[in-house]
Amino acid sequence: MSHSRILDIAVSEFGRKGLEGASTRGIAAAAGTAMSSITYHFGGKEGLYAAAASHIDAEMADQMRSALSDGPVPEDAGDARAEIHRLLDRLAVQLITDRDAESSLFIMREQMHPTGAFDCFYRGTIGRMARRMVSLVGAATGAADRDARVTAMTLFGQVVVWRSSRALVDRLLDGPLDAGHEALVRHRIARNTDCILDRLSADQQEPQ
Repeated sequence: MSHSRILDIAVSEFGRKGLEGASTRGIAAAAGTAMSSITYHFGGKEGLYAAAASHIDAEMADQMRSALSDGPVPEDAGDARAEIHRLLDRLAVQLITDRDAESSLFIMREQMHPTGAFDCFYRGTIGRMARRMVSLVGAATGAADRDARVTAMTLFGQVVVWRSSRALVDRLLDGPLDAGHEALVRHRIARNTDCILDRLSADQQEPQ
């Protein structure tokens, strides 16, 4: 039994039941491996939970690689805006439909009731995206740091809501959100993003 298979099952179990509710014995049984194997490789439930968080972060890093840059933030406002669009659109592709639903449950639990595992996400891909977005918003609009931070979270929020409020979305759309909605949602996110950035840019020109 590969580590990856055990971690996939652990992500699902921890996502649905939380750290306290999930059972390493149940995870071992679902993975078709001995309980001693989890103890040997991960040191127990807390170690497995931390490894599951790292597993999620590694998958996110791979999914976002094409849009999440580690290079210098563009100095040109138009280039910074274009990167904002690429980053949000790539994230939307992951969150609009049910791709990686188990990982999302795990992450949402950590957002609401953070444990030590949240540090893995903040040091990793989620934190990188947030910090990059703050810098990009500042470069694209000239906004001060506080405004850039608030705006960055607002921009992320319009994407994340499609996963975090899935039950409401399904009711409002009279059926499950699926790939058929993807183009429309991505288009609306892009238009909203431009409106938000345009307003923030205009705010910088108004007398204080």
